[in-house]
Formats: sequence, C-alpha cells, structure tokens
Amino acid sequence: MLRSGRANSLARSALRSKTLRGTRSTSRFTPQTSKPLIPHGERLKRLTTLALTAYRPLSTSLQRYATTPAHPESPYDAIDKKHEESVGKEELEPHPEEVSTASSVHQVFEEKGVPDTEKDEDMLAGVYSDIKTIKETFALNEVPREAFFVGLAGVVPYLATSASTVYLAWDINHAALDGQGFLLSGESAELLLHILEPLQIGYGAVIISFLGAIHWGLEWAKYGGTHGYRRYAYGVFAPAVAWPTLLLPVEYALIAQFTAFTFLYFADARACVRGWTPHWYMTYRFVLTFVVGASIVISLIGRGQIADKVSRLPGPADRLKALRDQQMEEIEKEERMRRARIVAADEEEEDDDDDEDEAEDGDDE
Repeated sequence: MLRSGRANSLARSALRSKTLRGTRSTSRFTPQTSKPLIPHGERLKRLTTLALTAYRPLSTSLQRYATTPAHPESPYDAIDKKHEESVGKEELEPHPEEVSTASSVHQVFEEKGVPDTEKDEDMLAGVYSDIKTIKETFALNEVPREAFFVGLAGVVPYLATSASTVYLAWDINHAALDGQGFLLSGESAELLLHILEPLQIGYGAVIISFLGAIHWGLEWAKYGGTHGYRRYAYGVFAPAVAWPTLLLPVEYALIAQFTAFTFLYFADARACVRGWTPHWYMTYRFVLTFVVGASIVISLIGRGQIADKVSRLPGPADRLKALRDQQMEEIEKEERMRRARIVAADEEEEDDDDDEDEAEDGDDE
C-alpha cells in the first residue's frame, strides 16, 4: 500500500494535471474574439508543451516516493551505511565441498542453511498404526493369566467342531464326485456330521448361559456397586435366548446363537463402560466373541456346500412334532375302538331283542 505522504503527493499531482487539462480544453474550444489569431504551428507547439508539463509532477512524485522514506526514523527504511561498509570489506571464503550438481539451482521454496522442517509423509503410517492397534488388542496384557488361558480353552470346542464340519463337508463332496471319500466314506462322514450338530449347538447354549451368569457373580461381589434387577436381568436373558435354539434346525440354531453372542458382547461392552465389569473385560470378550463368531460362520459355510447332499436328521422340534402326531393317532385309534365297541354293543342288543321277539312269537303259536 502507498504511504500517506506519497498518497497526498499523487492526489495533488492528479488534481493539478486535471486542472491543466481543463485549462487546455478551455483554451482550445473557447472562441478568441479580442486577441489575434495564433498560427496553427505555434498553437500545436504550445499544446504539446502544456501536455508534457501536465504529467511531469506525477512522474516526479513517483520518483520521490521510491527514493525518500516516509518516516526517516523508521529502521526499515533507513540505510545502515556502516554495516554495508563492513560487509563490503569482508573477503569471500571459498567452500568447494558445498559445490554439487544441484548447488547452482535456485531454491524457490527454501533457503540454504535453513533446515527443512517439513518431512515427507509416510503413506503407510496409517496401516502401521492399525496393525499396532490390532496387536495391542489381541495381546491382552491386562487380562489375568488364569482367565486368559481358561477363556482360550473354552473356544477350542468351537474351533474343533467348525474345522471338523468343514472337513466332513469336503469329504462328502469328494465322495459324491469320485464315489469314495478321502479318508471316510460318504455315509460315515454324513453320520459323523450329524453327531457334531447337537454337540456344537448344545455347547453354544451352555456358553451363552454362562456369559449371563457372570453378571450374577459380579453383583454378588458388589463390583461397581449393587444394581439389583438390572444386573440380574443379564443372567436371566442369556439362558432364555440360548436354550430355545436347541429346538431349531441346525442352520437356524447357529444363526440364532451367532446373534445372541453378538448382542451379549454389546451388552457387556455397555456394562464395562458403566463400570460394572473390569476395564479389560470388554477387550477380553471381543477376542473370544470374534473367535466364536468366526467358527460359527465357518460351520455355516461348510454346511452350505452340502445342503443338497445330506439328509437332515430329525431335530428336537421334529421329534416333538412326531410325538404330537403319534399322540393324535393314538387318540383317533382309541376313538375308533370305542365307537366299534359301542356299535358292537348296539348290535348285540338288537340281536337279543330279535331273539326275544322270535321266542315270544313261538310261544304264541
């Protein structure tokens, strides 16, 4: 921006040039009646002189603005001649070690001798941070060693049944394509698969019930205070959801238990935030729930590969339905027998009546 003194000088110069232009215009278009006429060449010379004089103050003011400081006492505009003389007396020292192929290139965004504070960003820093977070999560350093090892032992049956389901499904498919399984025949693999079904579902129902019972123990220990029915509801809800899954078909039972495990994890996470459980319990539950959920998904994938090759064994619901149908058949059978006895009794009575009538007719004769 222009300084105040220079701005006033420019304004005065512009005003003066405008006044001169007005004077020039008046001298050109105002009729001259009392003075003698001026030759054309002389008049053109005068106009040119006036025009040059009109713009001279503007250029002069610009020169003054560029060379004269606005504030003589300002340290930014004053020239330190003593310092310049001392710098001029110094001799330049050669530094051959600093000469390189890039030393003559002008540094546009940085200066020589100034350290580069901006470092190159590592594009994989976020990935490394995520990997570090996952390692710290699965390390479970704060979890007591007893609970850690017992919890890992608790997921071993799930891993075993899931791996067995996948292998048996592969063996059944192998037998269907080649006529003979890899290690077992198709019938044997199918029989073992039907044996694994109730084991996995029953074990899942037990674990879900156990997860609810933990909150009863924490309430009795008064961990985080006493909360009454709200905390007891966790222990009641878990078995109420788990045990009905035993009556469902295998696929539906596994899906229901997967949903129950996930819901209980979120419930335990909220309890941990409220201070009802130890601070490490949420991470501990996440790891175990992740392993169990992955095992259930693997089992479902394995069973999905042989859905059209394996006959479904009757489950508890099928057995209950068969029992009800059998009871209805027995009731209908008893009803038919009762009706047959009634009909037989009626026929006997009719025969007796006929015999009595015949006997009476014979006596009359």
